Amino acid sequence: MQILALKTSLIKPNDDLVATLIQAVKRQGLKLKDGDILAMSSKAVASADGRIVKMKTVSVSKRAEELARKHSLEPEFVELVLREADKIYGGVEKAILTLKDNALAINAGVDHKNVPTGCAALWPSNPQRRAESLQKEIKRRVGKDVGVLLVDSSVAPLRIGTRGVAIGVAGFKPTDDHRGERDLFQKPLLITRHAVADDLASAAHLVMGQAGERTPAALIRGAPVTFVGSASINEMKISPDKCVYMKAFRVSPEGMK
Repeated sequence: MQILALKTSLIKPNDDLVATLIQAVKRQGLKLKDGDILAMSSKAVASADGRIVKMKTVSVSKRAEELARKHSLEPEFVELVLREADKIYGGVEKAILTLKDNALAINAGVDHKNVPTGCAALWPSNPQRRAESLQKEIKRRVGKDVGVLLVDSSVAPLRIGTRGVAIGVAGFKPTDDHRGERDLFQKPLLITRHAVADDLASAAHLVMGQAGERTPAALIRGAPVTFVGSASINEMKISPDKCVYMKAFRVSPEGMK
């Protein structure tokens, strides 16, 4: 498997994201092939979609002011988190744990990294639908069946540092179900499912970087995935009552949107 970082110009609102990515592939001396996957930073997609908010335009609620003081964040930033989150669970300095689109997310995906000063970026309004639309547009322009993976940064319990996580997927199965298969000693696997899309998201996240690299995408070639006509990030989600973390800690929300 190959994972190649794709360097682009600075992506701005209303930019043609597909054209930008195709050009980035050409600059590598490559052409897109059937079975390739284009991994894209959610920030790049949000920028092209105009999902960048000027903080000074945000009216702040009393709830946002309280959480901002508690977690050492700007009140306007927290207000955006409250608007984007489905639930608020608590947090630490500079980070609030939320439920967003039936997944745990830090700050509901709101971020002011790699956006103009005084602004914050939001997730694409519907990451799954956006992945599907990008895949269809790539197919229309280059005639190839290319998977699309939208990637955001996330953290894992009791581990420091960010890793990639899939928030939208199109063209390939995001999970592999190994239940019922046999291990090395012929014991049946009972609960094992492989989060393929998250593994690829984290690998792409590694080569895309975190600061000013201007590499908001990666071309993944030769990935061990199953291409399908219809796929959804929802295949990766489980309910809170079946999640080992949520169930074990019996998380109670501080508040709800």
